[in-house]
Amino acid sequence: MTTDCNTYKFQGTAGAFISSFESRYTASVMKSVISIRTGGSMKVIKYTEAPAKHYSNAQVKGVEARVVIGKQDGAENFFMRVFDIAPAGNTPRHTHDWEHEMFCHAGEGEVFCGEQWHRISAGNVVFIPANAEHQIRNSGENNLSIVCLVPAKAPEL
Repeated sequence: MTTDCNTYKFQGTAGAFISSFESRYTASVMKSVISIRTGGSMKVIKYTEAPAKHYSNAQVKGVEARVVIGKQDGAENFFMRVFDIAPAGNTPRHTHDWEHEMFCHAGEGEVFCGEQWHRISAGNVVFIPANAEHQIRNSGENNLSIVCLVPAKAPEL
């Protein structure tokens, strides 16, 4: 039985199962019941708990990257990454054969795609098509925090 506050088991149509217990049981009891009744693993963490990789070189400046959901979590279709980009920092300009779905969680910046820069800020979503040259840069005074989803065929980082 898993009783860890950050991870508990669920699978399939667990949403209805969880909802039926929400109004009748405390969270700790629900987690225990879910662990007993179902088979997969759910992960709940603060993103800052995931190990960070720091990137700064001729092409990348001030980028801290984390895989918050990946292969080790049993993700078979998509990986979720979080990039914190320091003021005046940037990712490398690059292309690859998979798309990106991104959510700007905090800060202000710009995304290069389609031969031009597009301003982004907290709350914006961005779709980068496969094979499109792209880059992210922080144009604000605070960290730019981007949540990025990629298909499982892509490298986690």
